[in-house]
Amino acid sequence: MTSTVHEAPAAVAAPAPAPAPRLTLARLRRLFLELVKFGVVGGSGVAVNLVVFNLLLHGLSSAPMTATVLASCVAMGTNYLGFRFFAYRHRASRTKRQIALFFVFSGIGVVMESLLFYAAYHGAGLSGPLGSNIAKAQSIVLASAFRFLVYRTWVFKDRAHHDARRP
Repeated sequence: MTSTVHEAPAAVAAPAPAPAPRLTLARLRRLFLELVKFGVVGGSGVAVNLVVFNLLLHGLSSAPMTATVLASCVAMGTNYLGFRFFAYRHRASRTKRQIALFFVFSGIGVVMESLLFYAAYHGAGLSGPLGSNIAKAQSIVLASAFRFLVYRTWVFKDRAHHDARRP
């Protein structure tokens, strides 16, 4: 009588899952520097935005919504230059796609900022010289959070990360 021994099939080792990205000290430092550069460019954009806004609204007696939209658009142009040549110069490729994305997302930011300003200026009654500046500053801050996320994620992508995902 012959006995057959059934051997269990060799276990196939499952590939080890890719390690989750860790927030290393170097990554935290890069993120911090990115936030600082974004803040420098954004801060200068806020200054441009507020100066143009006040000049139009209080100096030239423009309508409040006209003043806020025009000021935001002027700041958008100066911010593009700052982001392109300073904050994200290592990521900036100056492609038509990148420029288009910047202005599309910035346009969305202008709409957000304008709606927030409208709500504060007309809805909350922040319409005097001080109140209008408070309304404008609050709308800029809230829209800037959106801008930071979309600029770093879609407009000024990290080339190393982008190239690593390419087949």
